[in-house]
Amino acid sequence: MNALNFSLAATTHYKDFFSNRMSTNPLLSTTELTDYAAIKPEHVVPAIDALIADARAAVAKVEATESLRWETVVEPLQDANERLSRAWGAVAHMNAVVSTPELRDAHNEAEPKITQYWTELGLNRALFERYKSLAADESIFAALLDEQRALLKHELRDFRLSGVELEGTSRERFAAIQESLSALATKFEDNVLDATNAFSLDVAATELDGLPEDAKQTAIEKARAAGLADGMARLTLHAPSYLPVMQYANSRSLRETIYRAYVTRASELAANAMPPTDSVAAKFDNSESIEQIMALRAEEAKLLGYENFAALSVVPKMANTPAEVIAFIRDMSKRARPYAERDLAELQAFARDELGIATLEAWDAAYASEKLREKRYAFSDEEVRQYFPEDRVLAGLFRVVEQIYSVKIREGKASAWHKDVRYFEVLDSSKGGTGARVGEFFFDLYAREGKRPGAWADTARARRVVRGRTQTPVAYMTCNFPSPVGGKPALFSHDDVITLFHEFGHGLHLLLTAVGTLGVSGFGHVEWDAVELPSQFMENYCWEWDVLSHMTQHVDRGEPLPRALFEKMIAAKNFQAGMGTVRQMEFALFDMRLHTENLSVNRAELLRVLGEVRREVAVLIPPHWNRMPWSFAHIFAGGYAAGYYSYKWAEVLSADAYSRFEEEGVLSAKVGDDFRREVLGRGGSRDAMSNFIAFRGRAPSVDALLRHNGMVSSPAPRV
Repeated sequence: MNALNFSLAATTHYKDFFSNRMSTNPLLSTTELTDYAAIKPEHVVPAIDALIADARAAVAKVEATESLRWETVVEPLQDANERLSRAWGAVAHMNAVVSTPELRDAHNEAEPKITQYWTELGLNRALFERYKSLAADESIFAALLDEQRALLKHELRDFRLSGVELEGTSRERFAAIQESLSALATKFEDNVLDATNAFSLDVAATELDGLPEDAKQTAIEKARAAGLADGMARLTLHAPSYLPVMQYANSRSLRETIYRAYVTRASELAANAMPPTDSVAAKFDNSESIEQIMALRAEEAKLLGYENFAALSVVPKMANTPAEVIAFIRDMSKRARPYAERDLAELQAFARDELGIATLEAWDAAYASEKLREKRYAFSDEEVRQYFPEDRVLAGLFRVVEQIYSVKIREGKASAWHKDVRYFEVLDSSKGGTGARVGEFFFDLYAREGKRPGAWADTARARRVVRGRTQTPVAYMTCNFPSPVGGKPALFSHDDVITLFHEFGHGLHLLLTAVGTLGVSGFGHVEWDAVELPSQFMENYCWEWDVLSHMTQHVDRGEPLPRALFEKMIAAKNFQAGMGTVRQMEFALFDMRLHTENLSVNRAELLRVLGEVRREVAVLIPPHWNRMPWSFAHIFAGGYAAGYYSYKWAEVLSADAYSRFEEEGVLSAKVGDDFRREVLGRGGSRDAMSNFIAFRGRAPSVDALLRHNGMVSSPAPRV
């Protein structure tokens, strides 16, 4: 019963009890869509205080009622908690995408109050007993919908995982741990963002030799905006600046400088650390936060009776035990390692013989890989990027979704948090359908100052059917792509396109749900190691000619992607797939070892474990000063603690699911209807394995993933 188990959604049916003074606060509005443009930092704390008070009043009312029915126990709590979750979700989202010091201060002031409320809710034994009574009453339970019964089952489990059965000081300590972990996760993310924003490198524009023209132009414009002299350029650690340098810059020293700054972010070695010593905490150093997070997670697990945090983490997942997960990781590593070793040997030989790089270092890998790809397959990522202007890509994405899922997507207008954000509606276009709105979503696609790095999808409002009325879902989908520059539209690399399709898969999981019960609609209560299935499934379409031929148009010449260039892309599809796989397994094994070994995780221990994992799994070992964990927000601030393996676990599911489309038609509306009904539409109302078997007709197999990655035969050297 923690915050994650209540959808970030809004009810349009709840009576507005607020005063006239409060009614001007956009976070308290009962309109369908939040007025994001109107939200100011001073709205945050008053709104959260009022909504928490309302939610506590609803809890007290449920505790006092003698009526034991869904409508008197579950529904009132969902009304109040949904309203609170929607408001807090808007605040947290804006703090991630348009962060300012004032908004961050307001967010950080309100966050402990939110955490305290969800913690006390999870520890509320009276509510726990109410839910138990609902589930135990055979006549009541039998009259519920399947999805309502599923929610009760999940909620009872989560009450127990939230410490409801703890007593005395253990109960108090558990509550304190939850508040501390929430604050530490926010601090971790803030440090990464601040460290990223604080770094810039000013160089002569002539040092950018090799970079794409738009990347050069962006760097020159940043320097001009900063008041630097003509002929200068400014580089940053944001992805649209960092990645082109690593992939294209001919200056090896420039690549090393930028690489070192990037991989030491938020550590004691960071270029913006003040001072950069072990004896005094660096300005944005996450070392202390990591130590505290790991200690608190281990203590939390012990309080709940689990050997370690990983054992606690797998309880609501598909995997049964940490040992099963570690075996999966090591099996995938073993399968991929021969291919990874071949990839590295080829890259080292090419770098030595063709580029004059005697010893391949971490800051050379992306650059040498791009040069090798260009030579072997006679094309570059930059050449491909010219065929992927933003609007053409979106049209192609929507064409796929509309064809296989019988929907129509149209752009609309809505209040947003930034001028670059776009809003869309999803409409039913099935035969015999009504054309009604199915859901809505926001695209926030460009990188900018004040926006956290990475790509993600989240819930603004979840689907709900209550009192005879359907509330449609609303999704946020966020990326960090290069923005338009030089009078041209934004151009996406093929990797960017894959990322966009991935996040849209998450969005579809929310938007196309058929479940009307909060908590199990969308991706609510979907097992964490299965939640990536819909997103990774969508990536497959980025390799289909019938898709790319309709979503490409050269930015200058107007023609679609040539078939010959597409064939080269396909030939290069599994280029360095072995190295890519062991890299993911490195992250996954590091995560699981940290959370199973109950370490006293100081800096030395963290680096020791990371070194051992790399020696076991990796083939290209980064330098000793690499501080990857210090910005590894997935496991220290996100939901992937003892769960990073989920990406590869779900990739097995997604590849096998897509193989049915390969067998029956990749744009088959019939297969799409089955996938929508049995997987996307089910949410957490049925376990993920049952969803998969209902769609595929059998349990999942790893064969399709190995085939998709080109790892089905002996990894002989390429000619």
